[in-house]
Amino acid sequence: MAYFEYKAKQDDNSKESKEVKKLYYEVHGEGKPLVLLNGLMMSTLSWKIFVEPLSANNKLVLLDFFDQGQSDRMAEYNQDLQVEALKALLDYLELDKVALVGISYGGNVALKFTVAHPSYVDRLIVFNAAAKTGEYLKEIGQSWIMAKDNPTQFYSTTIPIIYSSDFYNGRTQWMSDRKEILINHVFNNAFFMEGIVRLIKSAEDYDVEERLGEIVAKTLIVASEYDPITPFTEQKLLHKGIKNSELILLPNCGHASMYEKPALFVTLILGFANSALEGVEI
Repeated sequence: MAYFEYKAKQDDNSKESKEVKKLYYEVHGEGKPLVLLNGLMMSTLSWKIFVEPLSANNKLVLLDFFDQGQSDRMAEYNQDLQVEALKALLDYLELDKVALVGISYGGNVALKFTVAHPSYVDRLIVFNAAAKTGEYLKEIGQSWIMAKDNPTQFYSTTIPIIYSSDFYNGRTQWMSDRKEILINHVFNNAFFMEGIVRLIKSAEDYDVEERLGEIVAKTLIVASEYDPITPFTEQKLLHKGIKNSELILLPNCGHASMYEKPALFVTLILGFANSALEGVEI
């Protein structure tokens, strides 16, 4: 648990002027490096139940993107900032070859990172990700931004659609408790909400669709049957574009696949990241 100081370019007109910003990260366990990237409204705390199994035989690296958790807040930026900060952190930790895992926003950053810095990625695993922010996803982002000043409306706009209806309806008390916490202690925090808005805007120009063919790392693409945010068509497009990829569809599961299918989430990551069967003929 520590901070990494990253020198971020302040704006396009001041290439030599750099502002030092702190990026929060954690390292757990030893073994093959496994880097796990957050979804948009997540932080390192979101992975609490996953730390022990994912670090039992691997060196697990967690980080808060800028505008998340314990990392510093930024001015306007796009996802290139998160990509280059991740590279700088891996260099600082002397990790030149990792299994890179990301979900949703983190999955998109993982894809963009792999395109920009292919030599760093041994295995790539993306859950509920897309090749670009199309008009459909932009509209979802805009609806979230429009609800930002009303905690109850923001909850109703964002949270129900990230879960499958079976999961949401089957955990009435858990969802009720979570709703109370989020509305009264998270979504009413202007500091948090300003960061969420910048994160949403940072992904508006995200697009690696034409560069998917450049990804050579062995890749696992995981989709969810009931994910209205990044529907299965998005993961099928990724699979078509990345030659060395496998595609899995999680049945009866929504966008927040790590919470709906936690055991399967861990199993897929560890099995794919650590498999030594590549190239074995059967």
